[in-house]
Amino acid sequence: MAERKAGAAILLVGTRPEIVKMAPLIRAFEKEGVPFNLVHSGQHYDYSMSEKFFEELELPKPNFRLRIRAASPAGQTGQVMVGVEKVVRETGAKLVLVQGDTNTTLAGALSAVKSNVPLGHVEAGLRSYDLRMQEEHNRRIVDHVSSYLFAPTRLCKNVLLGEKVWGNASVTGNTAIDACVQHAPMAKRRSKVTKLLRFNRYALATLHRAENVDDPVVLKNLVESMMEAPLPVVMPVHPRTEKRLKEHGLWKTFSRNENVELLPPVGYFDFLALMMESSLILTDSGGVQEEATSPPVRKHVLVLRLSTERTEAVRAGFATVVGTDKKRILEKFSEALRRRKSLPRYSPFGDGNAAARIVETLRNHEAL
Repeated sequence: MAERKAGAAILLVGTRPEIVKMAPLIRAFEKEGVPFNLVHSGQHYDYSMSEKFFEELELPKPNFRLRIRAASPAGQTGQVMVGVEKVVRETGAKLVLVQGDTNTTLAGALSAVKSNVPLGHVEAGLRSYDLRMQEEHNRRIVDHVSSYLFAPTRLCKNVLLGEKVWGNASVTGNTAIDACVQHAPMAKRRSKVTKLLRFNRYALATLHRAENVDDPVVLKNLVESMMEAPLPVVMPVHPRTEKRLKEHGLWKTFSRNENVELLPPVGYFDFLALMMESSLILTDSGGVQEEATSPPVRKHVLVLRLSTERTEAVRAGFATVVGTDKKRILEKFSEALRRRKSLPRYSPFGDGNAAARIVETLRNHEAL
């Protein structure tokens, strides 16, 4: 376990996307000599979904591991709240930083508030206005209890101002773009995953959101759209998705289909390589929508959801919300392959310097 620092800021992570998006901020803290305690909640607790990323991204080992084991959202949130409260009390932390919209994010935010410690929210102001999504509730609550809100875009800041949040809101860009820019050269050197694929040209797919994989009708639609797609589909399978595919009797047919290649969960460098080499991306992930707009990737995305909180990607021409109906997905898939219009050279989510701006903002407010 890494040395624990008294009075230092807490950087809280719990899932793969949080680790990736916090990585540039961890490096920015280290570069500026700002002490911090890295806390891992254990929301993604298996090696492939969590520990692998600390090693691969050459990040310091967490100072605290909460090791939660609750399966339900409420159980996870409650256990992380108790764990973060203990860390705050033990270290005398003066600031808690959370990222995104997970159960870990919500729990860390509520623990900071209950401990009377200022809270910073990295990736503030995103809204899908789809209340079926737990993440939408999480991010809205966190924004309204944060002291410092780091909005990735001007649109996100305007959302925060429109909701009259009481914390200080600033536009910093998204650390997801920082991560892609920093890690793309490493991924090209280290990853061999694309050389092992059956297909030379493929669409990359990810699928994990509860509203998609927990509904057997929706999941069947999505599976059939990939099996019938006009281009082979490569999909690293999230553990939750694999479990649901097997529960709903779809795994055998899907995994044996000649148009589909299923992979186990992959590391960040492998996933970045898969994105860079793909012809098209299908996803229900918000983070992937952002990563696809980064200069090293620049891929068109079909969003397998009814809405998106990354509307900037849609406006810039990177993303198309296609829903979960098989016929519409296949129509938009074919349209995307015929598309001749080039994508923008710059990401709507920033220039790769978001982490430095966040540290500068916190220092200007004497929060560090």
